[in-house]
Amino acid sequence: MITLRVRSAAQLLALVTVAVALVPAVARAQKETQEAAAFMPTAPLAALSASALDLRDSLVAHARAQLGKRYRRGGETPKHGFDCSGLVAYVLTGLNLTVPRTAAEQAKVGDAVAKDTAQLLPGDLLTFGKGKKVTHIGIYIGNGRFIQASSRAGKVVETNLLRAAAPGIRPWQGVRRLVPADSAALSLLLPVQSSATTTIE
Repeated sequence: MITLRVRSAAQLLALVTVAVALVPAVARAQKETQEAAAFMPTAPLAALSASALDLRDSLVAHARAQLGKRYRRGGETPKHGFDCSGLVAYVLTGLNLTVPRTAAEQAKVGDAVAKDTAQLLPGDLLTFGKGKKVTHIGIYIGNGRFIQASSRAGKVVETNLLRAAAPGIRPWQGVRRLVPADSAALSLLLPVQSSATTTIE
């Protein structure tokens, strides 16, 4: 704390005058600081909450928004339709997460998770195919269901994961997790110092 010794009434009056004069300047500085903060660049996904739970919820909501869009081989937009990997790429890109374009390449990103419905989290990628070859991919949305661009249905649909085997239905092969189970790990995935799209490898 600074202590000032006032030797006369004149000095006291002068100090009070200076203090009063400084009040508007301090107020202006505070206002400018607040205005500057309002225009600071936001971190990735700032429109969403920076938590793994909210990111998974947003991913599911974005995927559900594509339900009913038509299937088209090579498609990757709502306007022109989707194939399976085009749908996954579109949904994730909308949340500033970039993945490769094909199902086989998308099946290599993120972390492998046990093929166990009890361990699945909304937003996990589900891979399908025969043997070690991945030929199809979808997005898990919870409660044993996933969203996919289905060539059989001719559109983006919501499907039961544990459905009965049938001709044309590719077996569930594995799980990849791009969004961590906890927010601490998510902070490593989405560094606040950059507003660029995050590429998952």
